[in-house]
Amino acid sequence: MRNPSPWGLTSYHIKLLAAVTMLVDHIGVVFFPGAIGLRIIGRISFPLFIWLLVQGEAHTRDIGRYGLRLAALGVVSQPIYQLIFNTTRLNILFELLVGLVCLRLDRQFPKFRIPIWLGGAGLSELLSMGYGSYGIALIFLTRYFRPRLSWAIAWVGFHLIWASIGGPFQLPAIVVPLLFWLANGERGPKARWFYAFYPGHLALLWLIQLWLT
Repeated sequence: MRNPSPWGLTSYHIKLLAAVTMLVDHIGVVFFPGAIGLRIIGRISFPLFIWLLVQGEAHTRDIGRYGLRLAALGVVSQPIYQLIFNTTRLNILFELLVGLVCLRLDRQFPKFRIPIWLGGAGLSELLSMGYGSYGIALIFLTRYFRPRLSWAIAWVGFHLIWASIGGPFQLPAIVVPLLFWLANGERGPKARWFYAFYPGHLALLWLIQLWLT
């Protein structure tokens, strides 16, 4: 999963891309709901968060602390998430938490891989998480990423099948593995701001929305 080229993308670069594209997406949702271009850009964000989750699970020294951080930020973010998007669904941090559990269980109990991921997908639907079973399926695919044509076909095929079921909204995510290919496996500068960015940007957008209305 590593590209030895020093010119590749570090984890810091991917975090920046994930944060910026998410911000663009949410600006579109809140202030420019008719601007489809902003939403298309936003489709890049979630798969990048998944890439970072998969890398984090593989390299973390304390999986419990990692999970608690996701859970705490999810709880903090949920009220503002529901207010700004007028939804009762759970935010993506809870889905990433379920994905983290599936990733670790998959690693520890590979014989039960299929029921583990099916259970995660079912739980995401049952609890009305942001991306539902689509998100868990993406975590599964990213877990087994390889820079090979066969994997790319699986990624594209999954999105085409999903589009035929749930609509074409997520189709722009087809291009995201191009960024996976560019990842060089290096961490890059520390991004202490990254975990606070999710609740922080939601709060800022909500305050701006209040000011404008």
